[in-house]
This record gives sequence, structure tokens and C-alpha cells, in this order.
Amino acid sequence: MRSLFNVRSFVIFFLVTILMLLLIFSSNLVRLYTAITLYDEGKIVNNFLTLYQNFNANKIPASQTPFQFPQQLSELPTNFELDEHSFSLENFIRESGTTGLLVIKDGVIKYENYYRGHEQQKQHISWSVGKSFLSALFGIAIEEGHIDNIEQAVTDYVPELQGSGYDSVRIKDVLQMSSGVKFNEDYGDFYSDINRFSRAVAFGTSLDEFSASLTRQREPGTYHHYVSIDTQVLGMVLDRAIDVSLTEYLQTKIWEPLGMEYPTYWLKDDYDMELALGGLNVTLRDYAKFGWLYANKGNWFGKQIVPAKWVEDSVMPDAPHLIPGPNPASSSSFGYGYQWWIPSEAEDEFVAQGIYHQYIYIDPDKNLVIVKNSANHLYNDKTYNWSAKHMAMFRAIEQHFR
Repeated sequence: MRSLFNVRSFVIFFLVTILMLLLIFSSNLVRLYTAITLYDEGKIVNNFLTLYQNFNANKIPASQTPFQFPQQLSELPTNFELDEHSFSLENFIRESGTTGLLVIKDGVIKYENYYRGHEQQKQHISWSVGKSFLSALFGIAIEEGHIDNIEQAVTDYVPELQGSGYDSVRIKDVLQMSSGVKFNEDYGDFYSDINRFSRAVAFGTSLDEFSASLTRQREPGTYHHYVSIDTQVLGMVLDRAIDVSLTEYLQTKIWEPLGMEYPTYWLKDDYDMELALGGLNVTLRDYAKFGWLYANKGNWFGKQIVPAKWVEDSVMPDAPHLIPGPNPASSSSFGYGYQWWIPSEAEDEFVAQGIYHQYIYIDPDKNLVIVKNSANHLYNDKTYNWSAKHMAMFRAIEQHFR
């Protein structure tokens, strides 16, 4: 009888232990499953629209005084040209996995459409478009005296990065993706650093600790190599310099003043550090407001939100390795500024862009902003020449509304 009692007690203890472990680790398991299947064809659209629901996230409420652009809706051009070939714009919207597209010309919404379950009130993951938001906050923080200047080393503000690849690297070099840190950003490689980082986020690993684990590959300030963790390090610098969280700073300095119509969610780790490199979840219209702010040199209908000089410097490559076009000192044909891209053959255009085709395309002298959300499971298929086609499409839209 005692033997039977002991067996029953053990079974109960075992089941209770398993249940407790499942409860403790269930959130991590959900996050890990989401991370592993994030870009799967049947899941990518929903994942990009609901990511903040499965991961830790801070919420920023909609502005107390929401702003809406006036509308005069029109049609898009039917075709665009690239390398003497004509492409159907409608087909490209579908092929590139577009979920939302919005065009603002002269402060008026000329086109707005949603696809594949995306809707006006739904937040969509920013990916690296969020880097440009962080750049704006950085410029504001310098203007307010929280950070002295970008010639300082990141380790002046984040001493725990001493001994890492970021030791003594200038803030400016990190802003310009020229830190010299070794990093593999290939999203198609399961074992790449960026995918290793994604799994670390799923397990709740400290983003600060991950950043401090990277090593140096090149001399800083000599080669443009896109490293998403560079932006995470900028987030660490900003977090140490200001007296509030990054989330609160974004709410106070940008979200409320721009009259954002909807809440946003900023992904974070288990230690309350925001995913500065691209964890914002924002609606299409509110992305467009940020674009319009930069199209007007940081001025929002008479109020200077981001310093005009910072906006100007942010989109002006100022070193040989940052110049657009074929460049042996760069891993990209695009030029680069302070977390903004400058397309080849650009006049004054510049772009915020994120993986799987998130875009804020800005042409200031044409008073034009185009925002595109996408969830393209074919993103890593280089045969589609995605980047060049997107630039050609944006320029065709600009010509159409001119």
C-alpha cells in the first residue's frame, strides 16, 4: 500500500512539475516558434501584423490630438520602367507581398490601399525602418544636451561595451553603419548572426549582453557594412543618456507632437530594453507622418520637432565609403547617412527601409512621401531584383503625381 502511495505521489509531483515548467517557459516557447516560422509563406503576413502580441512590448497610446492628412484619392500609374523593360505596377504590388501602400503629395493623401488582411488601424512591424525613428530621437537628444556630440565613443556612455567590438568606436561611425564590427546580416542563413539574434530575443536574452558579445573585423569608419546591432548600441547610448525610457522619449518627442492616430508597440527584451534596431509596430498612416516630418526637414507645420541640421546631416553621405553607386568600400550600392539610405542616382531622395520590403520613400523637393508595408516570403530570392524595382516603382509614382 505504501509502495502504491509513493508511486502515485511521484506521478503527481512529476505532472505538477511539468505543468509548472510549461507555464514558466510557455511564453518563451511561443516566441521561439514565432521566430522560427516568422518568414514562412503561410504565416509571414499574420506574423508581421501581430508580432507585438507574442513578444514583450511597450505600448505608446495614440496622440491626444490626432492629426489626419486631407485626401484626394487617385489611381496609381499602370506601369514602371527599369532597364528598358516595362513592368505592371499592379503585378509588382502583388509579387512583392505588399500589405499596405500610401502616397502623400503636397500634404494630401493621393493613394491609400491595404492588402492581405492589413487594415488602416492595424500595426505592422517596422523592421529596420525603426532605425530612422531612433536616429530622429538621437538628434533630439543632442539638441537637448543629453549627448555632447557624435565624435564621442559609445563606451563613454556604455562602459559595459569595453572589450567588445564597440570599444572606443565613435558614435558617428555607429550611426553610419561603419563600426567595423563583425556581423552576418543574411536573413536567409539560419546560422547568421541576425537570425541568432532573433532566437536570442525569443529566449529573452539580454539585448545588451548580445551586443557586448560581438567582435571587431575592420577599422571603424573605413567601410560601410550594415550591422543591425549598431542601432541597438545607439539605443543603449540613448538609454543611458536620457532620464526616461526610449519608449517614453518617443512618445513625448515624436508620437504626441505629430498627432499619431493609433497606438504603437515597441518590442523589448525580458530586461525592459527596447528592440532599438527595428522593433516598432506602427500603422501605415503614422509611418507616413514620420516621413512627412523628414520631407520638411524635421518641421511639423511650423514646429521644429527634429533639428533641421540633424535631418540635413542624416541624409548626406560625408565620407567615400558612404557614397551611393559601385563602391569598393561598401557592401551596398546605396549610400548611407545617420540611419537613412540614399539610393543610387538620387537627387534629393532618401529612404528608410526594412527587411521584407518595408519602406518610407521621401522626395523633399517634390513634396512626396510613399510608405510601403510588405510581407514577401520571396524576399531572399535575388533573381527578382527587388531593390531596383522598388526604386523604379517609387520614381514612377512620383512622375505620375507630378
